[in-house]
Amino acid sequence: MVRWDDLRETFCCWNPGQDNHLIPKNNVLFWPRLWCFLPLNISFFFFFLKQSLALSPGWSAVAWISAHCNFCLLGSSNSLASASPVAGTTGTHHHAQLRRLPFSIRVLLEAAIRNCDEFLVKKHDIENILHWNVMQHENIEVPFKPARVILQDFTGVPAVVDFAAMRDAVKKLGGDPEKINPVCPADLVIDHSIQVDFNRRADSLQKNQDLEFERNRERFEFLKWGSQAFHNMRIIPPGSGIIHQVNLEYLARVVFDQDGYYYPDSLVGTDSHTTMIDGLGILGWGVGGIEAEAVMLGQPISMVLPQVIGYRLMGKPHPLVTSTDIVLTITKHLRQVGVVGRFVEFFGPGVARLSIADRATIANMCPEYGATAAFFPVDEVSITYLVQTGRDEEKVKYIKKYLQAVGMFRDFNDPSQDPDFTQVVELDLKTVVPCCSGPKRPQDKVAVSDMKKDFESCLGAKQGFKGFQVAPEHHNDHKTFIYDNTEFTLAHGSVVIAAITSCTNTSNPSVMLGAGLLAKKAVDAGLNVMPYIKTSLSPGSGVVTYYLQESGVMPYLSQLGFDVVGYGCMTCIGNSGPLPEPVVEAITQGDLVAVGVLSGNRNFEGRVHPNTRANYLASPPLVIAYAIAGTIRIDFEKEPLGVNAKGQKVFLKDIWPTRDEIQAVERQYVIPGMFKEVYQKIETVNESWNALATPSDKLFFWNSKSTYIKSPPFFENLTLDLQPPKSIVDAYVLLNLGDSVTTDHISPAGNIARNSPAARYLTNRGLTPREFNSYGSRRGNDAVMARGTFANIRLLNRFLNKQAPQTIHLPSGEILDVFDAAERYQQAGLPLIVLAGKEYGAGSSRDWAAKGPFLLGIKAVLAESYERIHRSNLVGMGVIPLEYLPGENADALGLTGRERYTIIIPENLKPRMKVQVKLDTGKTFQVVMRFDTDVELTYFLNGGILNYMIRKMAK
Repeated sequence: MVRWDDLRETFCCWNPGQDNHLIPKNNVLFWPRLWCFLPLNISFFFFFLKQSLALSPGWSAVAWISAHCNFCLLGSSNSLASASPVAGTTGTHHHAQLRRLPFSIRVLLEAAIRNCDEFLVKKHDIENILHWNVMQHENIEVPFKPARVILQDFTGVPAVVDFAAMRDAVKKLGGDPEKINPVCPADLVIDHSIQVDFNRRADSLQKNQDLEFERNRERFEFLKWGSQAFHNMRIIPPGSGIIHQVNLEYLARVVFDQDGYYYPDSLVGTDSHTTMIDGLGILGWGVGGIEAEAVMLGQPISMVLPQVIGYRLMGKPHPLVTSTDIVLTITKHLRQVGVVGRFVEFFGPGVARLSIADRATIANMCPEYGATAAFFPVDEVSITYLVQTGRDEEKVKYIKKYLQAVGMFRDFNDPSQDPDFTQVVELDLKTVVPCCSGPKRPQDKVAVSDMKKDFESCLGAKQGFKGFQVAPEHHNDHKTFIYDNTEFTLAHGSVVIAAITSCTNTSNPSVMLGAGLLAKKAVDAGLNVMPYIKTSLSPGSGVVTYYLQESGVMPYLSQLGFDVVGYGCMTCIGNSGPLPEPVVEAITQGDLVAVGVLSGNRNFEGRVHPNTRANYLASPPLVIAYAIAGTIRIDFEKEPLGVNAKGQKVFLKDIWPTRDEIQAVERQYVIPGMFKEVYQKIETVNESWNALATPSDKLFFWNSKSTYIKSPPFFENLTLDLQPPKSIVDAYVLLNLGDSVTTDHISPAGNIARNSPAARYLTNRGLTPREFNSYGSRRGNDAVMARGTFANIRLLNRFLNKQAPQTIHLPSGEILDVFDAAERYQQAGLPLIVLAGKEYGAGSSRDWAAKGPFLLGIKAVLAESYERIHRSNLVGMGVIPLEYLPGENADALGLTGRERYTIIIPENLKPRMKVQVKLDTGKTFQVVMRFDTDVELTYFLNGGILNYMIRKMAK
């Protein structure tokens, strides 16, 4: 066995542009790396090793890896001696072990070796990843340093605010503030700020963009300052598209080319749907904004070595089935399998039948089925996509050569390339049928043929994920109203929002062109959409509009009300804008279960719009179909979409485009030239952005009058000294919550209600309701966000047994807004906890869902289980995530939430340690402290990850 200290090597770098050519890199002492390349005719797994040791001739790099880590060649039995001119190699290689690793784990392994410095990444980390087959069951902690970070503006603004505040804190502690600077490349795409204020008119796009700048100028100026004050941070201006589609079509490298060296692209992002890029063979997933900030500052992500579920796709989808139907089917299936905290890696001949857009749609909804990543290794289809989207063809050739050389390029039709998996599950694509998901969760798939029956069942069912508890005698209630001088009628199931939105689907030309062709046939058949329905089209990039216009279908979409309203997330994240007042009055007065239909990825209650209690995810063509029908209570097989002026009944089957029609249009109009034209000017096309003037100072000047950007209080009393952990004594329960409490419930992103604590704060500062904007846009102001914590009107608190953003202040018995109750507890110096059920923190990777509770004085959350990203965010803020023991929960333990809780925190903490909880009733029980790694414990002892980074930089 070769000892680490024995490593002495002449470095070699392989340049894919020069076949079979070894370039010696001798006497490398600064940033020494072990570049271990072999000629292209040897298919072997290549890793970069970084070492800080003096170098001298003696050992072969490849021989060291082979001897020390017990692996080398992949996909070839050729001896190293015959392939490499370096002396000292033996030709004995144990490459079979590496070949059995899932492709996603190979990415982790490569990154560990390339970044190994015996401090942040150590030798034993490499060994643990290499021996994944054994170690996957051991809850082993491993580090991962992704190649880059992506952010959207709702999470990006607070990240830049934190960086600016951290610079102030480091300076205050005597350090160099400019050490707070991204060392990992970061791209921030502004896509979350635009709202659907205007629709169904030709100038909707311009008017919505004008309002976006009017509302968000201060935020945009701040972001532009950040792009200049911090190195290695690129801002993609508003109006450019949706973060994940821009990432897929433009930002993605697949393979990094850094100073002539090549390594796999990988990333983390401050949006849970970062996983969309997994569809292109780039390993990536969403993390909390707090964790992303640490990565940007050079820290690795600390994670438990994941199990990998192999998802075998077989067969061929039915011609009427879309990628949306496939992903909704997979989402339901994997929720049943249980994949939280695991990677999912797709394989099998069915994958080869899916386009990259199809794969990206499936990978996008990874958070909805609960996995960490949803990985599709790179294959020939991936390479074709890179060319189709306008990437440089010479670079694409190098990407393919590199991936083939390192054993990360695969053929899905070759089962001999299938690696080992923790578990294998299977889906035959021919079994997938057209479907939607809803009315309140993305995993609740419903076949289109069953939609009418399912909705009517939900009407009368008990209040819950599949129930609205409407009394049977009210199932056929309706309400008439006047809109635009015409009388209309709404009933339970009436569609009031129909939105083609979200990168989940707008990144896929087949479903977008399918929607356009359906619109054309509908118009030709004499069908239309009721004028009161809020229709909208918000593409994920300008490329979509380009090919919809070039193919001639855009006018038909506009005729049905689906004008382009903006390039951003919009309705998908709740930026759906107001409904017409007569519609809102009819819904409210009739107590109607109105419906939103959208091509998004989430439909949690209260997310899409406060007045749509039922929301269904559907493919873009189905969004149009339901908009024409005007109701979800329709059986498309038996009932017509509508009757035209000639009295003819028109059925959905009459206007549904065939797959051949769609593919013919796609081949003709989705071409590389349009991608090049759109993206070559993406950073300069927005004139309003170009005109923003920003200061050049490296420290930010905080404007005390600002209601958007405010220096946060997180670091005010920070010192270099650590304090020992303290037990939580006699805490009150602020909220007693049930299952599937989402980050939308905890920290909503949508409109600020006029009677809320946040609204009172803004009103007191001279703002009118029109100027409130949204919670998401004000994430740079901690005072607004603290008041917005648990402010979702659909929050169900078991103390009250009704939906309201309120709780009981237990000492007085008063019912108060959550913020007001928390403020009263804090003024009395009383600690707080939250009780919850399963899947606490599901949904978006929203760091304010942890920052907000921290500011409310919440010291711990006690839940049955946590969604991965939210648990990590709680850790990052120093809020303790506690978990009941298996089989236990609040009901089983007889907890009412009215007790006072003392949580014993020992000084010598260990990962996943059991701690004791004592109640003022005398009852005691144990819970698990969900600090899963030693690194997470270090963050907790520092009071959070940002405090840790400040102390590190200040020293």
